Amino acid sequence: MTGSGTWLTLLAGRSPPGGRSPIVNQVRAALEHIGATPQTSWRLHVRAEPRFEFCWHRHPEYELTLITFVSPQRFVGDSVELYQPGDVTLIGPDLPHTFVSGDHSPAQEAVVVQFRRDFLGADFFNRPDFTALADLLDNADRGLMAHSDLPEPPAATLRELPVLPPAARTLALLHSLLTLASTPHLRPLASEHYRARPRAVAQRRLDTVCEYLSAAHADPLSLADVAEVAHMSPAAFSRFFRRSMGRTLTTYLNEVRVAAACRLLIDTDLPITDIASRAGFGNISNFNRRFRLICAQSPREYRAAFNADPAS
Repeated sequence: MTGSGTWLTLLAGRSPPGGRSPIVNQVRAALEHIGATPQTSWRLHVRAEPRFEFCWHRHPEYELTLITFVSPQRFVGDSVELYQPGDVTLIGPDLPHTFVSGDHSPAQEAVVVQFRRDFLGADFFNRPDFTALADLLDNADRGLMAHSDLPEPPAATLRELPVLPPAARTLALLHSLLTLASTPHLRPLASEHYRARPRAVAQRRLDTVCEYLSAAHADPLSLADVAEVAHMSPAAFSRFFRRSMGRTLTTYLNEVRVAAACRLLIDTDLPITDIASRAGFGNISNFNRRFRLICAQSPREYRAAFNADPAS
């Protein structure tokens, strides 16, 4: 794993951290309004749906999410990964994100908690007793991830939240956050580069480009094609994209295509040659090379490893 953050983490809770890829299907991340429930000062809901649709959004609340069934893709800032059942993420305020399942995925289920930093009072997390929690919330601006295979997974308490009475539910939420704060292997999701957000005009341009690449990644694409979408010359766009995303258009596009291939490897029994074509790779040898570079194994090995995982 290099320090550049260009790898894509798509293995079942066993692979190295990675993937940076803001695939969006809206021009801008929609602002979601979240209200507290009548019983608590924060929001809890169990999201059970036949399919998680791609809805690129943000909100001023923190979001603590546990996927309890099946494995959708998780998009946080410029990160794209497969979320494994039992994995927990904490997403900071105004960090764009979404969860999406493939066309062939079974029904999805998640426990989702959303809260503001002051939901227990303006100075609650400033007290010395809760320094660890304050640090956790501070570090969530890039999103944080805890794997399901930890000795004391934060998921254990989150699973019980829906059946608890209001007061016990709030105490259990604090316990979940404390467990997460003491987890030794927390890792950020979005890259360090993503923290420095571009100005509004540049962000709109970047979101438009990402929307286009999300929809057209399976087509033959040139630098000139994408630059035209951004209304820039190829040379100017190349500099803009690299400065904004921390890598070249080619590297990013390969990440998007490999992510699409991973989804097909898990959700379908299609031959690998067909998957390569559907993901946008012109030939199988280039597909195998790019896949191995990003996922550290071949497409065939990836499919076999994922199907052999009891969590899947």
